[in-house]
Amino acid sequence: MTAKKTILAAAMLILGAHAQAQAQQTPTSGTLVIVPAQGEVRANNDQAVATLAIEEQDKDKAAAASRVNQKMKQGLDIVKKEDPQASLKTQGYYTYPVYPEDRPVAPGAAPKPRVPTAWRVGQYLQVTTTNLDKLPKTVAAAQKVLTLNNLNFGLSPAATRKLDEQRIAATYQNLNERIAAIANAMGRKVSDATLDTVDFEGSGAYAREAMAAQAPMMMMRGKAMDSAEVSEPSFEPGETTLEMRVVGKVKFK
Repeated sequence: MTAKKTILAAAMLILGAHAQAQAQQTPTSGTLVIVPAQGEVRANNDQAVATLAIEEQDKDKAAAASRVNQKMKQGLDIVKKEDPQASLKTQGYYTYPVYPEDRPVAPGAAPKPRVPTAWRVGQYLQVTTTNLDKLPKTVAAAQKVLTLNNLNFGLSPAATRKLDEQRIAATYQNLNERIAAIANAMGRKVSDATLDTVDFEGSGAYAREAMAAQAPMMMMRGKAMDSAEVSEPSFEPGETTLEMRVVGKVKFK
């Protein structure tokens, strides 16, 4: 290698080392860092919301409504007996006509007025309970008269409040861990950082809002049996994950 090339190579090495040193020594004084973090806690579901239903069809609207009213009262009495602590709410009472299938109208003929051939009447009963051990027996007893239309498991308000403190603590811990990691990457001490703002749930639009969806356990609706015994169904309450997001504004000295 010639002396000229040797000098050029040495100069390039010196410039590269100098540039690297400059990059490593980028000033961070006064830097404002926005740090997103999140935490979560899990708990076994302790509440069930079951929707029971009754539906009747008859040419006589009053007869259909009468049977619905009678069977709903029977269903209410059964649920109250099996689970006295359950919260009950009747809802969704409906009545609508059933028409025959439309037949083709002859060309030029005037269509005849539609006349209902029957009436369909129904009603729903929402049952909210924390007595999950007895839930299969309660539902089986109610299914002698009503049908199980829908079932959701989740956390009761009391359990949610109890877990909220744990969720906040887990989220704040994750925020501190991330701040420490960022300070280390910047070559700074955690003591050099000051937490300026803490925005839980990203209310200041610094982070996406958490989206939680509980998929309901759907039950096919069938015709209710008036007196036959019904085997107890099998249920698995599962668990719920509560999440929380937080964004912190950290300023370095």
